Amino acid sequence: MNNTLELLHNHTSVRSYTNQPLTEEQRDAIFKAANQTSSFSLLQAVSIIRITDPDLRKKVMQLCVNQPYIEEAAEFWIFCSDFNRNHQIAPDVDIEYIEFLLIGSLDAGLMAQNALTAAESMGLGGVFIGGVKANINELSELLNLPKYVIPLVGLCIGIPSGDKPALKPRLPQSMVLLENQYQPLDKEQLAVYDEAMLKYYESRPVKAPFTVKKVKGWSEHIQDHLQRSILPEMLEYLNKQGYANK
Repeated sequence: MNNTLELLHNHTSVRSYTNQPLTEEQRDAIFKAANQTSSFSLLQAVSIIRITDPDLRKKVMQLCVNQPYIEEAAEFWIFCSDFNRNHQIAPDVDIEYIEFLLIGSLDAGLMAQNALTAAESMGLGGVFIGGVKANINELSELLNLPKYVIPLVGLCIGIPSGDKPALKPRLPQSMVLLENQYQPLDKEQLAVYDEAMLKYYESRPVKAPFTVKKVKGWSEHIQDHLQRSILPEMLEYLNKQGYANK
């Protein structure tokens, strides 16, 4: 196995960091890795907002459901779908189609993952923050985001403090890599995976307030998370930002 595969196969989210900052060389290397990511038709419809002001970082943390590692990490970047820049170049083009939002979302996700992989290749750790969407209207106002710009995911990057977390079990290849056509859910394989997740949560250390020992299988996790992830105001927000009107 080569070094790249070993790195990718052993990814875990890191939520505890030392107070040591990154060097300029480290930060630039991470950005260049993200910026060189594949882009749909080279539209490059992504902007990254690096939060460096401590007071602003605290406000952002509070809007992201008070996840403390947002303040503790050496770096916190917010990846945004951004067609504002493209619209300024081509103001006569109608940007309100859902396709543009999908393009920006995919590009932002790819760039964010490349940034994290680059950081991990240097011995750093990180964790994605989906909570940037928890109070998306307030966050957009705080960051002065114009029309056609939407925050999609945050990324904490820093020097890990303590031992690396244990690998969290993933769905087996047979449930994810489907051949030639879609396959129905295999309940027997799901039950085996649920049991693996139960064992993982039973052995996971508790680190309040966010890493809480909730012993449950993956099926229960999906049920709980989908129910609490409903954001009824999201379509209204997307429309306000100029997306998903068509």
